[in-house]
Amino acid sequence: MNTLRSHDSVSVAELAAEHDVSEMTIRRDLDELARQGVVRRVRGGALSLLLRGEEPPFGVREMEAVEAKRRIAAEVAALIADGEAVVLDGGTTCLEVARALAGRRVTVMPLALQAVGVLAGAERVRLVLPGGQVRPGELNVTGPLAESSIRGCRFDTAVIGCCGLSARDGLTAHDLPEVAVKQAAMASARRTVAVCDSGKFSRASFGAVCGLSGLDVVVTDEGAPQEELDALVAAGVAVRRV
Repeated sequence: MNTLRSHDSVSVAELAAEHDVSEMTIRRDLDELARQGVVRRVRGGALSLLLRGEEPPFGVREMEAVEAKRRIAAEVAALIADGEAVVLDGGTTCLEVARALAGRRVTVMPLALQAVGVLAGAERVRLVLPGGQVRPGELNVTGPLAESSIRGCRFDTAVIGCCGLSARDGLTAHDLPEVAVKQAAMASARRTVAVCDSGKFSRASFGAVCGLSGLDVVVTDEGAPQEELDALVAAGVAVRRV
């Protein structure tokens, strides 16, 4: 998927060599992406249908860096004490955080319907639902109702996802209404924990959420670039790499 974000076309043979997998595996993955409208299959490869900087579909992102996201989620859950109130952002990594919190005695306001589904049956979780308009595909809640629901509460921790994180541009997101929701969540919490797999570093999306100094903790994986982690530490952000 990273290749599709930066190239107009991809080759089955080149992708197989780059990722050390069979061409059959690459063809199967490209066929699935074609079904989701991300690529158009051509002889020997595929053409990207993503605009530069456009957000891939949720179902595609959910298949990326799965193990890294699970490790990040487990680390975030370990940072949250029983009894805490948590506002939980949308996105694929935050969905893993919801799964990691499902057995915990915590209060959670999820900002996406996928996490609501995960936590609805969790007996020890006190589930608080925001209002708002549901964004198609992503199933995040946005708009004035969502923002006012968030501002009406006080949270111990805001767990925030991102589309990009860099020393130059800070934490960014593709969708402008989601930027406002993230900012409301951060303003209503005592601390902000950003979850960011290594593939999102040095990337910038259209909507600026906050600079590095707006974050308290960043949880990422071992592939994160050291220069970006150094910049976070220099800005006073605690970095947890798993």
